[in-house]
Amino acid sequence: MDALETRLHDDLTTAIRARDEVISATLRMALTAVKNEAVSGTEARELSDADVVVVLGREAKKRRESATAYDDAHRPELAARERAELVVLEAYLPAQLDDAELAELVAAAVAETGAESPKQMGQVMKVLTPRIAGRADGARVAAAVRSALGA
Repeated sequence: MDALETRLHDDLTTAIRARDEVISATLRMALTAVKNEAVSGTEARELSDADVVVVLGREAKKRRESATAYDDAHRPELAARERAELVVLEAYLPAQLDDAELAELVAAAVAETGAESPKQMGQVMKVLTPRIAGRADGARVAAAVRSALGA
């Protein structure tokens, strides 16, 4: 078991002992998602910390989208719960890139690929995605690339 997964287990134990329902429920959900990812496919595998970060990032994205949907449905109590879970998950994710850092990475990727039109967005994203690695939402990255390519 890698360090991040061990930390999740330890923090879950602490949250259960402290009777913190939001943290314990969120960490249980996160560990379930990690375990499901480990056993998906043809055979079980050990997840690296990077794999666990990807899973946690997916779960955080679900919480963001759910909170927005609950807000649109005028269900503020459910939206607040989703945001509370999101805060717990974000504690385990790498720090998010600010707009200036993202623009700098996008500019470097565009220069590296020599892309000039929006049709070449896929090439830029292919180079850029590993460099970002969970530090920015995919939609935000795509928007930055589109703007850099003049789309």
